[in-house]
Amino acid sequence: MTPRRLIVGISGASGAAYGVAALEMARSAGIETHLVVSRSAMLTLHQELGLHKADLEGRADVFHPVSDVGATIASGSFRTMGMLIAPCSVRTMSEIATGVTSTLMSRAADVVLKERRRLVLMVRETPLHLGHLETMVRLTQIGAIIMPPVPAFYARPTSIGEVVSHSVARALDLFDIDTGAIKRWGGLKAGIRDTLLSE
Repeated sequence: MTPRRLIVGISGASGAAYGVAALEMARSAGIETHLVVSRSAMLTLHQELGLHKADLEGRADVFHPVSDVGATIASGSFRTMGMLIAPCSVRTMSEIATGVTSTLMSRAADVVLKERRRLVLMVRETPLHLGHLETMVRLTQIGAIIMPPVPAFYARPTSIGEVVSHSVARALDLFDIDTGAIKRWGGLKAGIRDTLLSE
């Protein structure tokens, strides 16, 4: 049985709140988390959330320095449910797509792919040029899931926190981790649907 253990990566793209929320929600669901943070993400975390390295270390079960390519998560023999990179920068996405493993972030992602485990990339970039799109196609072909953090307005979010929580909870759904944080779509009520369609 696969341990309920998830690797969480936070890269330097805007949207550091997604990674922090992933750690908190996974922990609440009883998942052991292994965190790796890129150097540029440390800057983003401070700029966007006022967080430092020490603030992150307490939010994960294990914190792995991005330069530690000898960490447990760099080996396929260390069993996990997979890896979520939230947010995922274009640089990190590109390294993974080309098999470049210059840091623990890209190495851990490469391991997840070679072991046929789930890799979910919450790519945070817009607009996208052809190179970005081709890279996403390549990643999809080799087994990754590209999941940009697109808000779900049917849930009628009233705060940024709700938008972030819903996107992260949907990403964790892909690992069969139910956080209980999603307002799941139950379809329009018959009376409302009939009224709207008759107008």
